[in-house]
Amino acid sequence: MEESKIQAFQEEFTEIEQEIGKTIIGQKDLIRSVLTAMVVGGNVLLEGMPGLGKTRLVKAMGTVMDLDFSRIQFTPDLMPADVTGTGVLEEDGKGGRAIRFQKGPIFAHLVLADEINRATPKTQSALLEAMQEHTVTGGRETYRLPEPFFVLATQNPLETEGTYPLPEAQMDRFLFQMNVEFPTKEELTEIVLMTTGKEEPEPRKVCSREKLLSLREIAVQVPVATPVAEYLTEMVLKTHPTYENAPEEVKQYVRYGASPRGGQAILKAARVFALLDGRYHVSYEDIKKAAKPALRHRIFLNFEGMAEGKTTDEIIEALW
Repeated sequence: MEESKIQAFQEEFTEIEQEIGKTIIGQKDLIRSVLTAMVVGGNVLLEGMPGLGKTRLVKAMGTVMDLDFSRIQFTPDLMPADVTGTGVLEEDGKGGRAIRFQKGPIFAHLVLADEINRATPKTQSALLEAMQEHTVTGGRETYRLPEPFFVLATQNPLETEGTYPLPEAQMDRFLFQMNVEFPTKEELTEIVLMTTGKEEPEPRKVCSREKLLSLREIAVQVPVATPVAEYLTEMVLKTHPTYENAPEEVKQYVRYGASPRGGQAILKAARVFALLDGRYHVSYEDIKKAAKPALRHRIFLNFEGMAEGKTTDEIIEALW
């Protein structure tokens, strides 16, 4: 790969990061990880307490990258048709009637699925086809979603009453799960002052949809050496308790390990991390860096693991 392409990738990525950072105080690792997922075309699940800026982050990203933005507030009474759209009966102008598919809010470049675990599994599953195939099926017709297309979902990990945990199939369609951390004292002071003043800073557009797709094209060209690829696949296999080389922590505390999509997610993100580090090859450290956000929602603890308060991040650290 040409040195100029790597430099151009770094400059574009950094410019987007900095513009988003003007309205989001702190959370630098979060911004980089979400932006990485969007560059490679992945969906992200943001998990954190209310008021930490999850929705603000998603809106800022839509503005900075000139993406059509749509917000869906998930509630227990939300129906699948409220997400994907439905057929409506209309006059055809010739005295007859015809059914026309009216597109729902899912038809946007960037979809915020706010508090996704408040809707029933029936409604949650309305996103499955869109997240994986970037299509929506209505009746006998299949409609393509606009490219680029992303689902950024939020959920509150503390509330369990009136919520419906996401099924494994849905979790597996998120490239990353990011935990939104509470700000430090200095960051909290800056947030309070910035958001209660006369004017709040507004992000500006610094990247087009076409540029975002071109960054994706550059990222997929980063080569991966065979030993690094084998290191990645061994890591994914080690998340399964039935694998002979799995660590003792996995055999004792894990019910089911990561799917092949977990390995794909790690490699996609690792390519971006390599470019941001000025390299045109994926290293072992790139794989490790991408492992936690890509695998933490794909590893399911057994009863003993949950009873002892183990976390999937602790399990992932035992893989290397």
